[in-house]
Amino acid sequence: MFGVSTYCLNHEPLPVALERLAPITDCVEVMDEGLHFLENTETLESYSFLYYIHAPARGLNIASILEPIRRASVEVLTQTFSIAAEVGADVVVHPGYYAWHQERERAAGKFQQSLNELKVAADDLSVTFFVENMGNWEYFFLRTPEDLPLIDGIGFVLDVGHAHLNGCLDEFLAHPAAHFHLHDNDGTDDSHDTVGAGMIDFVAVMDAVRRNNVIPIVEVGTFEGVTASIATLEAIDAARPGE
Repeated sequence: MFGVSTYCLNHEPLPVALERLAPITDCVEVMDEGLHFLENTETLESYSFLYYIHAPARGLNIASILEPIRRASVEVLTQTFSIAAEVGADVVVHPGYYAWHQERERAAGKFQQSLNELKVAADDLSVTFFVENMGNWEYFFLRTPEDLPLIDGIGFVLDVGHAHLNGCLDEFLAHPAAHFHLHDNDGTDDSHDTVGAGMIDFVAVMDAVRRNNVIPIVEVGTFEGVTASIATLEAIDAARPGE
C-alpha cells in the first residue's frame, strides 16, 4: 500500500482533498498547513483513513536560540500531538534551523531540548513522532546523515527527494527509517516531481522501504503526479525478484 500526502491538493479545502484521495488510497498524511491546518478532528473523522499528520513547519523553529520562539514552536507541535492522539496518527516534524553558522552549537542544544520536551508530550498523549531530513536549505539541521545522532532514540523520516538534493540518498537509505516521503527531482530543486520524472533510483528506494516494513507516503506536488507515481511504484514492486 502507498499512502498519499494531501500536499498534492493543498489548493483545495481539506474535505475536498480527502474526498478525492479516498478512491486511490486507504492511508493519508495530512499536510497540517494552509487550507489543511487542523483545528480539530471533525473532518478527519468523516473518513476511515489510516492517518499520519505532517505537523506545521513554516513559521516554527524548534532549534531557535530565542527561547520564546522555541517554546512557542514546541507548544504548536504539542497541539498537533493532541489532535493526532484523537485519530491514532503518528506525526512528522521538521528539525529546525540556526540563523548563523556561529550559532550552530547553541541551536543544536536547543533542538535537543525541544525534542526532549516533545518526547514527554508524546508519551503523555501516547503519540509517536518522527523527525524528517531537510533539503538543500542552508542552516537547517538533518540535511545529511552526520546529524542523525541529534535525534537518537526518535524515529527518522527519510524524505528521498531531500536526501537526493544533498547528494546523500544512498547513505540515508542504509539507515533505519520509520517513515518515508517519496517524490522525485533533478538534484537541483525541491520540485516534488512525479516518481520517474527525475533522477532518483526508486528501485533502491523501494528496497529500503521493504526492509523497513513501513507504508511509504507519496508526496508529489500534483494529484495527477500522485496517481502516475503510484503506478510506477507498483510496477517496481511487481518486478521484485521472487514476487
